[in-house]
Amino acid sequence: MTLTSEHLVEVPGMASRWVRLANGARAHYMTSGDTGPAVILLHGGLPGSSGLAGWRFMAPYLGARGFRVYCPDMPAFGLSDTRPEYWPRGMEDFVDFIHAFADALCLDRFHLAGNSMGCMNTVNYTVAHPDRVLSFALVAGDIGDLVPEDVQPPKGQFHLTAYDGTREGMRSMMEAIVHRTEAVSDDLVEMRYLSACARMEAHRRFWPTLLQYRHITPWTDQNRAARLSTKGRLDRLDIPGIYLYGRQDVLTPVDWGHVQEDHLPGVQFFYPDDCGHQGQTDRPDLFNPVFAEFFAYGTVSGELADKAGVSTRRPELPLVKRG
Repeated sequence: MTLTSEHLVEVPGMASRWVRLANGARAHYMTSGDTGPAVILLHGGLPGSSGLAGWRFMAPYLGARGFRVYCPDMPAFGLSDTRPEYWPRGMEDFVDFIHAFADALCLDRFHLAGNSMGCMNTVNYTVAHPDRVLSFALVAGDIGDLVPEDVQPPKGQFHLTAYDGTREGMRSMMEAIVHRTEAVSDDLVEMRYLSACARMEAHRRFWPTLLQYRHITPWTDQNRAARLSTKGRLDRLDIPGIYLYGRQDVLTPVDWGHVQEDHLPGVQFFYPDDCGHQGQTDRPDLFNPVFAEFFAYGTVSGELADKAGVSTRRPELPLVKRG
């Protein structure tokens, strides 16, 4: 293995950084780029996930094209603080973490994007702090109770992400969410394995709240539930947004993207091919330029939009620029 002294995969153009948050937690993040608009990229929620694991193909691309990119490790993930007082109790704690992280780095306004759990965190943060978000990009996740509770996601192969705590199990889990399996290197498996081992209990305690994300009404703590409600909030925002959903996603099949599209009339959807649950890893050739164009100009050019599988289920929004 060729991991760094921090047990990280070494990626040219990315640097490992730490910051102390106002609540006393030590937060780890990866960064790329020195000047330009700020972009925060949020990773998914399976064991061993991290800013580096989720965005190692995109962050350097954006950093080389005039953005300052930040990929934080969320509580219970990556190299996050292992002290129990900083373990997440539920999804709402991630909203507070993102806010504290942005404040600590003096990021007043920024573009925000997330994959899977990061998609949910992007949605939750955007509805909670719309004044801070310049634009947002979602990848293969969920949008909360904006979709009626009686509308269930199509049955996927979520059992493939069950993690047994071994290196072999980590590889199997990664190969379930990454369609381009050659991207699952030995170094990536080792990095995620070591991170997951150190945070197994923190992740175990948090995990049920992620699975309950769409079922907030039966929760006994309605104050917590209200913080995560998206109905009448996300669909009312005029912040520019795009959503990419891979056609080969085996965990939450692409039909779930169609359902969400029907409830987000102001967000432009794309359905890229040869793309699973972690699309930014499967198709950096598409995701990287789409994100770069969208964050730079607020639109995606027509030719690139077509390559990325722009939705044909409804008329294109002005976010797709033709001519």
